Amino acid sequence: MTGSLRAFFIALLGLLPAMAAAAAGEVVVVPLTGAIGPATADFVGRALTRAADEHAQLVVLTIDTPGGLDVSMRRIIKDILASPVPVASFVAPSGARAASAGTYILYASHLAAMAPGTNLGAATPVNLATPEAAPKEPAAKEKGAKAADSASEASAMARKQLQDASAYIRSLAQLRGRNAPWAERAVREAASLSAEEAVKDHVVDLMADDVRDLLAKVDGREITTASGKHTLATRDATIVTIEPDWRTRFLGVVTDPSVALLLLMAGVYLLIIEFTTPGMMVPGVLGAICLLTGLFALQMLPISYAGLGLVLLGVAFMVAEAFYPTFGSLGIGGVVAFAIGAVMLMDTDVPGFGISPVLIGALAIVSVLFMLVIAGVALRARRQPITTGSEGLVGSVGVALDDIEAEGWVRVHGEQWRVRSAVPLARGQEVRVTARDGLVLAVEPIREPLGT
Repeated sequence: MTGSLRAFFIALLGLLPAMAAAAAGEVVVVPLTGAIGPATADFVGRALTRAADEHAQLVVLTIDTPGGLDVSMRRIIKDILASPVPVASFVAPSGARAASAGTYILYASHLAAMAPGTNLGAATPVNLATPEAAPKEPAAKEKGAKAADSASEASAMARKQLQDASAYIRSLAQLRGRNAPWAERAVREAASLSAEEAVKDHVVDLMADDVRDLLAKVDGREITTASGKHTLATRDATIVTIEPDWRTRFLGVVTDPSVALLLLMAGVYLLIIEFTTPGMMVPGVLGAICLLTGLFALQMLPISYAGLGLVLLGVAFMVAEAFYPTFGSLGIGGVVAFAIGAVMLMDTDVPGFGISPVLIGALAIVSVLFMLVIAGVALRARRQPITTGSEGLVGSVGVALDDIEAEGWVRVHGEQWRVRSAVPLARGQEVRVTARDGLVLAVEPIREPLGT
């Protein structure tokens, strides 16, 4: 009996490491690649929520990004700071980078790591001009007081935005105990570092070859999150990778500025087709879907409302030209307004969030062709003879139903009409309607009566 109990306790002790690993929870890997935008922020936020719900012990963001939108970056950082699960940002694989917005996310994470052959930095917001890049006062004076005032205002705004970006990354560095002076250099001077230099300068915590090597190196570390202190047991932890789902892919497509502009234009044109040919239904349904989807995408992007207004004004001018020909003045003005608005539409210079000039030119040409097609259809409709109402009867051909001296009955368009004629008509003789007076038609003979 004693031997059996001893064997039982030995087996139980052997199971304790496995039970501890299971209790510690899995490690969730979330790939963060490409330009950071609304779709990326939504994906990372939902991944962190899922990791918390499943009681994961660590989330690893594998980063390879050239940067992205400020609002999306700040949303990701807020989710990291509020996460009850520790978050490790890992710039990987070799050749990857955490530029611009990626550097901010790296500084905000509880753990920061890099693979060999990677780099980070160049965190100056790309849509800002540094104070040194602003026009100098003597040059401004040469262009007059108005140019000087404009340059001074632009320089002041750039300084404010640059100070805000510097303070933001400095606060993140101080929160995580990382190199704050270099963080400010990354913002102000667009400084960059390799993985080896980043570890040496205490910008990141460690280097690792891959995710499994990273987990082995951080095993046993104590991390403090929004929910308290956590001791990592990651050496043999189960790794679960969360890939972008259909929602993320859909948002990634529609929040591309070029796609959003195409959806907006397609929606407008399809609705125009529906309004000009009522009853088709399909263009109206598709147009409404495209228009609402395009507007949804634009409200998630940093757009210039002046640019959007010019785009819509240009479309309105081109449509007006199709229905109210003004010898091209409205149409040409509409194309110009559309092109200028499309160039101004995106209020950012972040790579991956611009609109190609080729696309703008192609859409302008398509708009002109669409306008010409609508104008041609309208012209043909105007030139067609009237086939309904009182005017539609004039010119119609009928047959006399009996011998007519002055008044009688004629069949026109399958209907019997009372008619007056200046000359006698014989039964079966073809006549043409020349006028209408109430319910009486004026007719004239075309040829001799049939059968004579």
